[in-house]
Amino acid sequence: MTRNRTLRLTAEDLVRFQPDALPIEPKPDGIFLGDGLDLLSRVRDVDIIFADPPYNKGKDFGNNRDHRRDYAEWTDRWIGLAARALRPGGTLYVCACWEIGGVIQSALQRHLNVRNRITWKRDKGRGAKRNWKNNMEDVWFATQGDDYTFHLEAVKVRKPVIAPYRHPDGRPKDWVETAGGRVRMTHPSNIWTDLCVPFWSMPENTPHPTQKPERLVERLLLASSSPGQLLVDPFIGSGTSAVVARRMGRRYLGCDLNPEYVRLALKRLAREARV
Repeated sequence: MTRNRTLRLTAEDLVRFQPDALPIEPKPDGIFLGDGLDLLSRVRDVDIIFADPPYNKGKDFGNNRDHRRDYAEWTDRWIGLAARALRPGGTLYVCACWEIGGVIQSALQRHLNVRNRITWKRDKGRGAKRNWKNNMEDVWFATQGDDYTFHLEAVKVRKPVIAPYRHPDGRPKDWVETAGGRVRMTHPSNIWTDLCVPFWSMPENTPHPTQKPERLVERLLLASSSPGQLLVDPFIGSGTSAVVARRMGRRYLGCDLNPEYVRLALKRLAREARV
């Protein structure tokens, strides 16, 4: 299909992009082949962690299948390591589907301060004959302590004004008149309906089965990090968080168990460097 822009590995890529094993002391900016829990155990003073763990739904990740009987204990273990890796005031974002939401929330509450649960519309998903179509996922927001980063102005949302209030002298109150109508910048909610999972005609798309959209990570980094700070992703997959971090001037460290995904991440980073 000529319009298919999915990024794939070529024979040349298999030679060019060689995954390095996770070192004892991983340094930014790097993506390594290895266990995300090992990565979390080897880093400290991390500013922000973006984690998209397996959802324990039997998904095939090429060299392993997402299914474990000790999922709750495993989740508590890696979230505990993440909490220890964060600096005071650091932030953890965890992707989840509704089936594992309770497991994620319980583990987060044991180790960190849970702030919110963002629900975002995937805009793609399989239909069901005897159920509602699953068209959403969550991102849990937790922090290490109460003195955490949140850049509100960077993530405010432009919305049309329904009730155009005015000051006593007639001036617009918190809105402006534009060629497109009356609008205002308002506080962002925890319901996001303007995203979509990557698909074949998008240049960010890869063969990874659970890839998250770059715009999702970008919004989280805008809100909860600053240029020069360190992002760690223990389940980095095809490298979405690293690509966005690099584009936004953040440092990054990531890890994945599948060498093909690490190669895809390295290829995406190389492409980003040329932009």
